[in-house]
Amino acid sequence: MAKTKYFFNPKTLSYEKYKLSRWILFLRGIGVFSFSIILGFIFFLIFSRFLDSPAEKKVKSANTDIRAELDNMDQRIATLSAELNKLREKDNNVYRSIYESEPVDGKSWQKEFENSEKYNDLRKLPNSTLLVELNQRLDQLGNQFKVQSASFDELLSMAKNKKDYLSRVPAIQPVANKTLERIGSGFGYRTDPFYRTQKFHAGIDFTAPRGVEVYATADGTVEEVTTEIWGYGQHIIINHGNGFKTLYGHLSKYKVKRGQKVIRGQLIGLVGSTGKSTGPHLHYEVHKNGEKLNPAFFFYNDLTNEEYQQMLERASAPNQSFD
Repeated sequence: MAKTKYFFNPKTLSYEKYKLSRWILFLRGIGVFSFSIILGFIFFLIFSRFLDSPAEKKVKSANTDIRAELDNMDQRIATLSAELNKLREKDNNVYRSIYESEPVDGKSWQKEFENSEKYNDLRKLPNSTLLVELNQRLDQLGNQFKVQSASFDELLSMAKNKKDYLSRVPAIQPVANKTLERIGSGFGYRTDPFYRTQKFHAGIDFTAPRGVEVYATADGTVEEVTTEIWGYGQHIIINHGNGFKTLYGHLSKYKVKRGQKVIRGQLIGLVGSTGKSTGPHLHYEVHKNGEKLNPAFFFYNDLTNEEYQQMLERASAPNQSFD
């Protein structure tokens, strides 16, 4: 309740009630009204800045969902691109090596789409940067699929004309190894088990108990059935023609003779530990025109793509060899 104000009137020598003029009351009313308007505007700014309307909440939720879907597309494109690159690597390093054909042209594989006018409309949309990048990668991926498909068509044509040639190319593992657990040491520099130094290991060691069957990896003629006190111990070399030869070392027993014709998958010997060996295993090599190649690149005939990649990882581990 407002207090009543008084003032001393010297004319009447008494206290009288203080009365405001209409003008002052009007001005006060204008001030209160203006203050209310300003305060309301301030509250409106605060609420509009920090609190979303139902429509704004719906739009933001939709934008969040779109962003999540774009991120999901980004991951799927990355996965597809990685798988396609694996196919290209296998194409260039395995199949085209077998047919002595030139690898897929790198320029056609890495075709750029940055300046395409089709992206102009996308640049006007929300999340434009990510949208443009995803579309560029999708276009590049589509182009790479076309290039790879054309390459496989070319390889298929080569295969039809080289059936006999293919039967003489090493294409399976020399021991039963479906679970891939028998790959002990791969191709490349490894620690020598006897001298404890880094030494080039020219093949793949398959760990297996003594007496496990060893198979020819391609059609050919047995060129050597040799016994060494050190080195490869009892070993077999098969000449497959077209420059290919394979070597099977540290055997415990032979199942073929020198000059004998063999076919892929035929039993030729048994696993042992003869020669320079730390335990029962098979040392396997692939030679092409005198050059020692990584045998892992030739195990494509009895493995799925996933198994092939798993085998490559096992064979590339920097461990110790068995011989």
